[in-house]
Amino acid sequence: MEKNRVLKILPGRVREMIEKEIDTYEGLQEIKLRTGKPLLMRCGGEEYIPGRGHPYIVTAEDVRETIDYASNYSLYAYEEEMRQGFITIEGGHRVGMTGQAILEKGQVKNLKYISSVNIRISHEVQGCADQVFPFILCRRQLKHTLIISPPGCGKTTLLRDMIRQISDGNQYIKGMTVGVVDERSEIAGCYMGVAQNHLGIRTDVLDGCPKAEGMIMLIRSMAPQVIAVDEIGAREDVHAIEYAMHCGCRMLATMHGASIEELRRKPVSGKMMEEKRFERYIILEGKAKIQGIYDENGKLMEKKI
Repeated sequence: MEKNRVLKILPGRVREMIEKEIDTYEGLQEIKLRTGKPLLMRCGGEEYIPGRGHPYIVTAEDVRETIDYASNYSLYAYEEEMRQGFITIEGGHRVGMTGQAILEKGQVKNLKYISSVNIRISHEVQGCADQVFPFILCRRQLKHTLIISPPGCGKTTLLRDMIRQISDGNQYIKGMTVGVVDERSEIAGCYMGVAQNHLGIRTDVLDGCPKAEGMIMLIRSMAPQVIAVDEIGAREDVHAIEYAMHCGCRMLATMHGASIEELRRKPVSGKMMEEKRFERYIILEGKAKIQGIYDENGKLMEKKI
């Protein structure tokens, strides 16, 4: 991890506390600042309070400084991103915020009186998708694949490496053109329009665009062989996925969930399973650890990879 990209947006007092606590930044996942509350960090899947018994209490000034540094003192320049509650900084790291919503015609326009900041560290784990390729290909043809896990268990990390390998090509598959609809700037981690994560030489990214609209735009403009999206769930997403499949695109997507049984119970995913829209389901149980891979019928193919 290029730690300076994250540390430079933190106030000096917070930065010093973190530097005292951490020997390596590879496992750092989140830094949370809440006004009047202890500084929190998540490393290696575990949350803890730095300070060795003497926690650092975050001040309103700490939060304000962090926002100023992250936005280059111009939060309104990030108004489009702020509607979703975060901005993306160089390196693809996400700075999430909460406060009072500013509404315009019933829609969130921006935030003010920001009291909490959550810095999510972008991690690339190149090679983490190696183990799934024997299961998501048949006669060297990519299967429509859905990755399922609870939040924070690595589904975006796995998706990112699948995109990279499919785009570049590997021992299992010839390189293919991939279109990525990155609604929340989390897959590519675009900063000023440039992807900060490695997604391969044949990948085109539509950043900050709603998934359903973006999929149709990519099909019309870039002729992708594969379309990848993160965290589907709305009915309009499903309609766009069906359209993309009918156009001959192979689909890679992620969805929140904990098991194949839970997927069957949900109205949207249950209907997709009934119609066998996806041909492979990869279930993660934490830190990109695979709980099981299932076929289009929901039958277990491989467990605990």
